[in-house]
Amino acid sequence: MLSFFKKKSGDQTPSAPEPVEEEQASWVSRLRTGLSKTSDNISGGITDIFTRRKLDDDMLEELEELLIMSDMGGGVAAKIVAEFSKGRFDREVDPEEVKQALAEQMVAILDPVAEGIEIDDAAQPYVILVVGVNGNGKTTTMGKMAATLKQNGWSVMMAAADTFRAAAVEQLKVWGERADVPVIAAEEGADAASVAYRALEQAKAQGIDVLMIDTAGRLHNKNNLMEELKKIARVLKKQDEHAPHKVLQVLDGTTGQNALQQVEAFQDMVDVSGLVVTKLDGTAKGGVVVALAEKFGVPIHAVGVGEKIEDLQPFDAVQFARGLVGLPPQS
Repeated sequence: MLSFFKKKSGDQTPSAPEPVEEEQASWVSRLRTGLSKTSDNISGGITDIFTRRKLDDDMLEELEELLIMSDMGGGVAAKIVAEFSKGRFDREVDPEEVKQALAEQMVAILDPVAEGIEIDDAAQPYVILVVGVNGNGKTTTMGKMAATLKQNGWSVMMAAADTFRAAAVEQLKVWGERADVPVIAAEEGADAASVAYRALEQAKAQGIDVLMIDTAGRLHNKNNLMEELKKIARVLKKQDEHAPHKVLQVLDGTTGQNALQQVEAFQDMVDVSGLVVTKLDGTAKGGVVVALAEKFGVPIHAVGVGEKIEDLQPFDAVQFARGLVGLPPQS
């Protein structure tokens, strides 16, 4: 399995085999299928706009509108189109040239944020606090990541600190059984911080490498959520002053530009240090990933295009950008 995790300081991931070409090709194929609604709109729109006539202001305006419709946002779309027009204005351009140029512009924005999660073994456990609005795929993403960590040789524990929803606790337990990872939980309505504290206590006692903590995401009650997240961080620091080592926000790609507002909201509450974008399959709003990279510059560790474990994979800026505009994958 391809992994978005790596050892800190360039050490080798324990027991992690090099991904085989067939596995990489399979993932790129699933990614392209997942992005097909976005890429069909962008690719088809480019073909309609650029019909062997000289590049003019009207064409640039149509191109900008096309990118905005993919939820890239007005500012990002304008920036990409302005860069594209340099040296091309008033000359003929064909659709393939446009796609290549747009992909290159997107890669320039995406590449700086495409990075894995460095697991620092000195932390033991390395604590990952998982945040995000309920319904974004937060618990499922945690389960998939735990399975990936386990398959690549790390010992893992999960904590169900979203005690507001009994369904979230049960869902995490199912993933725990599937990945053969222990889950620390409490009854519905229990204090979330105490669950997190007990999980860290047990993870330390058992010599666990990575502890992942699920949290609530009720933005309609933001003040309560903020206090809860602050309390979780505070009690973790009583045992490890550097915990949590990673605050990972999970976003639903189908929400489009609303994802930017969600990141802003959670940044107000906690220091978000990494993003995962799920549910990119079946949406025409894949351009929001470019908008997130441009606006926040926060690492995007992984993207998801389906329900299976293998449908959540490391974020690859080049393959994502090419898939977004309908270009064949880069070999």
